[in-house]
Amino acid sequence: MSVAFVPIENVAKHFSVSISTVRAWLRNNKIPTDTYIKVGPTYRFKLPEVEAALLNSVSFTVPEEDYLTESSMHEQLELDLDDDA
Repeated sequence: MSVAFVPIENVAKHFSVSISTVRAWLRNNKIPTDTYIKVGPTYRFKLPEVEAALLNSVSFTVPEEDYLTESSMHEQLELDLDDDA
């Protein structure tokens, strides 16, 4: 079964972003060329493949300085409790 191609508006609506954002993703190669076709000025996308590509490109890392160690969490709680007194 082949996947239907959808217009850029459908991609924007699916991800709850503007059409400009989808165009930026295209310019920045966040959407691989094998997930869409371009005919003249019109783009048509394979939505499931675009979704998979975007999900694979997302980095869920947290900078090391944002991690709280157990001791720093206790210190922060103690400071918060002292502020309430």
